[in-house]
Amino acid sequence: MNMHIADGAIDDTVARANVRRLAAAQALTGANAAVVFATGSIVGATLAPSMSLATLPLSIYMLGLAAGTLPTGMISQAFGRRAAFIAGTACGALCGVLAAVAILYGSFALFCFATFLGGVYGAVSQSYRFAATDSASATYRPKAISWVMAGGVFAGVLGPQLVQWTMDIWPPYLFAVSFLVQAVVALIAMVVLAGVNAPKPAPAQMTGGRPLLEIVRRPRFIAAVICGAVSYTAMNFLMTSAPLAMKFCGLTLSDSNFGIQWHIVAMFGPSFFTGHLIARFGAAKVAVVGLILEAAAAVIGLAGITAMHFWAGLFVVGVGWNFSFVGASALIVETHGPQEGKKVQAFNDFIVFGLVAIGSFSSGQLLASYGWSMVNMVVFPAVALALAALAVAALMQRRAVTS
Repeated sequence: MNMHIADGAIDDTVARANVRRLAAAQALTGANAAVVFATGSIVGATLAPSMSLATLPLSIYMLGLAAGTLPTGMISQAFGRRAAFIAGTACGALCGVLAAVAILYGSFALFCFATFLGGVYGAVSQSYRFAATDSASATYRPKAISWVMAGGVFAGVLGPQLVQWTMDIWPPYLFAVSFLVQAVVALIAMVVLAGVNAPKPAPAQMTGGRPLLEIVRRPRFIAAVICGAVSYTAMNFLMTSAPLAMKFCGLTLSDSNFGIQWHIVAMFGPSFFTGHLIARFGAAKVAVVGLILEAAAAVIGLAGITAMHFWAGLFVVGVGWNFSFVGASALIVETHGPQEGKKVQAFNDFIVFGLVAIGSFSSGQLLASYGWSMVNMVVFPAVALALAALAVAALMQRRAVTS
């Protein structure tokens, strides 16, 4: 049942203005994640009592990402998207300040708490892509999602460059200044988001629609959630482990920063045209291509341990993540009506990032115990599961149409 307003009844002027602000915020917010992921495992290895805990701060970040999704939805539903955005950027600023303090005092626990707050900030930023669709026509929604995600291209440049320029300004406190600058960037994002046209929902918008359980039981929703979870988990496995694996392989911090920088560019760069691909070929087909690319990145990772292998693998998994995750997000938008959006989107993000957080806790253990090859091999069964889920959903939808 199509519950969306007809395209002709919607003027996308407000949506386009919001997309510009949300894309800028995506660039600024993405710098937070870029700083955390470029430095987290290295700082973790310095502060942690055991090398097996080196990637724990990154896992805690993903835990914060999962924990922040439902509160983001509830705040958005009760007070409007803008209130959630402001709360999220405040968490981002605290992340930077507390991480710097943790480095100064050598506190692993405080550093983990800081990355948790960074994850909450990241959870709020995940709602940017859905916020872009709130006032958009059905034909503009995939493009709105894609353009907002494209803001992450600038995060891919900004975040790692912040690390490169500031990492050793305050010796011997490596990366302390990087996190302080990241806090300032979060405050700038707060100013940008304050101008988003996202009023508090009217009472009629806070009720109505189908029960959540009715929506989430549908095969298309289940397939979209599995696709999003696998897409993010596979990418996260490789991204969080790569900087430490590169260090183990004798590569430099500059090599690591370069790899993460182009990985983030690859994650968001395709967003300039992903929306058009989805409009032409459909969200499911684009997601399938993305999943295959993620598997290809794991093959590259298994092929060698030179800097070029790491860079190529990180770049390819970034492109694969973009296609599969944007495709999964577009599938989610197709499963709900206007009154159901915030609760369905928050539930989707909670499941997706909850699973990503669970998977993230094992990446450091896998790397420490079994090496970089095992981290790559885990990607294959996960991708196979997502492809199977999309195939089953497509088959059931085809049968429903013909019956």
